[in-house]
Amino acid sequence: MRAVMEKNVTGMDELLAGYAAGTLSFPAQALVGAHLELSDRNRGYVSSLEAMAGAGLDDIDPVEFSDRDATLSSIFSSNAPILNDNAPALENERENGSSVPTSLRTIIGTSIDSLPWKTLLPGVKECKFGEIDGCMSSLLWVRAGRAMPSHTHHGTELTLVLKGGFKDDDGHYVAGDLAFADGDVDHKPIADEGEDCICFAVTAGRLQLTGPVGRWFAPFIR
Repeated sequence: MRAVMEKNVTGMDELLAGYAAGTLSFPAQALVGAHLELSDRNRGYVSSLEAMAGAGLDDIDPVEFSDRDATLSSIFSSNAPILNDNAPALENERENGSSVPTSLRTIIGTSIDSLPWKTLLPGVKECKFGEIDGCMSSLLWVRAGRAMPSHTHHGTELTLVLKGGFKDDDGHYVAGDLAFADGDVDHKPIADEGEDCICFAVTAGRLQLTGPVGRWFAPFIR
């Protein structure tokens, strides 16, 4: 998240504030949580926001609610839905470099390799998880050195690098980095040489391919 912090400070700050307040969509909340697991860049900032929120709660008069025991029992007994349950041995994942951050496991499961990948473009594979909380989430696996088609966004796109890295006009992103893009960004991400790039992406709104190559591929990307 090197360049994006300078070029999209307001959007990124709002994203982190939303995470601290717990107001993001479920996929975005999971993505930012995974970013904080993998990178220490924004941990201090988010901790400060959470501390401020906690201090604000201390100033609010407590409100009694009815049937306290039943409410607490419901909270502690609830489980988040498992959207993709594939759980091989964690030791094998670490050896293969495919371990998934804890925050993403409710969506992805624990193994990247065992997911139902589909070829999106030559050198690009995708695994879609469908719409959750009004956002689309997916994994992208881009072969080392491969360029994605130029595109912009009718909405926002959050991209977390899980493995490898990529670069575009805004900068260079490696594992743990989070990139923020919206309709003001028209970019062409290129995976780093020497290692495939795997990213988790959350989009709100439609992606629009740009440029002659993008327009040719547009009918095949939905």
